[in-house]
Amino acid sequence: MRVPSVPNATLQIIRDEHAALAAVLRSLSMMIERGADAQPGRFFDVLRAMLFYIDEFPERLHHPKESDHLFPKLARAAPELLPVIHQLEADHMNGEASVRELQHKLLAWELIGETRRQVFADSVQDWSELDAVFETSRDPLAGGTRDPAYDGLFTRIVLQAPAPIGVGAV
Repeated sequence: MRVPSVPNATLQIIRDEHAALAAVLRSLSMMIERGADAQPGRFFDVLRAMLFYIDEFPERLHHPKESDHLFPKLARAAPELLPVIHQLEADHMNGEASVRELQHKLLAWELIGETRRQVFADSVQDWSELDAVFETSRDPLAGGTRDPAYDGLFTRIVLQAPAPIGVGAV
């Protein structure tokens, strides 16, 4: 399968935006674990702001860039990627409804009380589990933790790839 070339700037922006979303999801989980403490108003305000961010940026700005610009180019260049693109589009289509559902569950916890906490926490935990799975084995070349087992491989690539990609002979 030939994967089409995507500009490095585009890939970096996508990675950065996904990392920002992952950070908000981790923070959301950490806030839930901490609980409302002595200032429930501030606590729920922060959680609402986090959900607003998820709705405002990834759902309204990031996903449309992928759906309207990136995915069509990928589909034209590599039609064999269509099943993956369709799955990503389905995920995008369900994203806004998922955020709305989380916002409703948060409001229920805030207004009805502690009996609604677990329902909200479980819904957020589903997202956090996915986040954790993807974070555990990130590629060291894409922001993951350095793994000494791959040092030789990376060194080989750098030494053998011609400049400006690496330092090998042209």
